[in-house]
Amino acid sequence: MKLYIKYMVSLRCKMVVREELKKLGLHYVIVTLGMVEILEDITEEQKRQLNENLRKSGLELLDDKKSILIEKIKSVIVEMIHYADEVPRVNYSEYISDKLGYNYTYLANTFSEVKGITIQQYIIKHKIEKVKELLLYDELNITEISYRLHYSSVAHLSNQFKKVTGLSPTFYKKLGQRRKKNLEDL
Repeated sequence: MKLYIKYMVSLRCKMVVREELKKLGLHYVIVTLGMVEILEDITEEQKRQLNENLRKSGLELLDDKKSILIEKIKSVIVEMIHYADEVPRVNYSEYISDKLGYNYTYLANTFSEVKGITIQQYIIKHKIEKVKELLLYDELNITEISYRLHYSSVAHLSNQFKKVTGLSPTFYKKLGQRRKKNLEDL
């Protein structure tokens, strides 16, 4: 049986879900971002208890089909941007459509209707968060980050970064380094 979980976006979330399933005596086959597959059927009482326990950690069981689909889309994007070794080189719409087995237009319309932003805007937000992370790690320069996240150019990345954050990538990196130095003085 598959259960879909809202706000499940990190490895910590997966650990929380595993622990809560264990407490209820439920055995999982797989726990992935946004979804868990359990071996047995779940009773209404177990489902209620699981949802109650998950809510304490900021997670939530999903029941309606649109919410489940939105979480699947979000999980594919989060996994693609933050957890894949390399962002796929194919068109994002094609990638998401192939992963979920739905027509992209249907996915895009449903996502926009429910979330109030487009899938593309959601992807951009996550790419910029990834850029911030990579800038602060200071292991890659802006050209390497641009290449890794498949921006057409450093200028494109810089323009998008500034549009979203209000800062240039270089200034953001300097702020992070200054903050680190200040913390070291404590």
